[in-house]
Amino acid sequence: MLPCVRFSLQLPTDRVDRGDEFVGGPALAEMACAAEAAGFDASFVTEHPFPTDRWLATGGHHALDPFVALAYVAAATSTLRLQTSIAVLAYRNPFLTAKAVASLDVLSGGRVILGVAAGYLKGEFEALGADFESRNERTDEAIVAMKRAWSESNVVHEAPGFRAQGNTMLPRPTQQPHPPIWVGGNSRRAIRRAVEHGDGWIPFPTVGFPGDRVRTATIETLEDLELRIGYAREHAASIGRQAPLDICFVPFGLSMHRPERIDPERFRSTVEQLAGLGVSWLTLALPGEDRAGFCQTVQRFGQDVLAPLRAG
Repeated sequence: MLPCVRFSLQLPTDRVDRGDEFVGGPALAEMACAAEAAGFDASFVTEHPFPTDRWLATGGHHALDPFVALAYVAAATSTLRLQTSIAVLAYRNPFLTAKAVASLDVLSGGRVILGVAAGYLKGEFEALGADFESRNERTDEAIVAMKRAWSESNVVHEAPGFRAQGNTMLPRPTQQPHPPIWVGGNSRRAIRRAVEHGDGWIPFPTVGFPGDRVRTATIETLEDLELRIGYAREHAASIGRQAPLDICFVPFGLSMHRPERIDPERFRSTVEQLAGLGVSWLTLALPGEDRAGFCQTVQRFGQDVLAPLRAG
């Protein structure tokens, strides 16, 4: 039995080529309900508001707005956690992001998991009027600013691009002091951001991706992951962090880019290995040629994989 590992399923909001089959409101609600019924703990969506045509032509994808999409998921479900994976904080004013997150957390009864990262698609930054070169600094600053907006009144806070001179945001998030913040990225800087400012870390496998495509360090083996988890623990000790750090990882071969059919026994072995390293959440994508096929695959995964794992 692996009670310490929980599971988040990608909702295929990137499948805009299929229209209402995957990205219509009823479709999103149906797929989210299938995930909840199958025993998934959360579902996640991606973010790309205005990607470049060049990136799309080389394997990139579109996506619904994550907060709008997750609001549909929240209305259709009752226990499923709502995960952004990931929201690019440097794309927008941090107080606008904070308001969207707080609103979703209140309306969902406290189910938001805010996955964030610095981002990597330079052409998208430029189209949105966001500075690419300062994205790391803006991401760090955004996390600090959002936490203040969620918990304080009469906020006075200034940083490049915005200035609060005595502002208050209500309602507060249902989760206090704020929804969990999970920081994505494989680099040492991303790991330090997760340890210093976050509640979790989202590394991801880079098998099959050129390093310059995603602009982060490679993780191609369990040994690579173990080394970076070790660095996270070392940094936590060096700054005196006592709180646990969730680690959310995509099992090799089950990313949104190349989802494979799952052998239950091999998957159980993978889960045990990752749990042994300290991974507490697994995110995965499941295949489906159409919505009905996707929901059937999700149901089978719940019956053949999740239920036996939790039964021991």
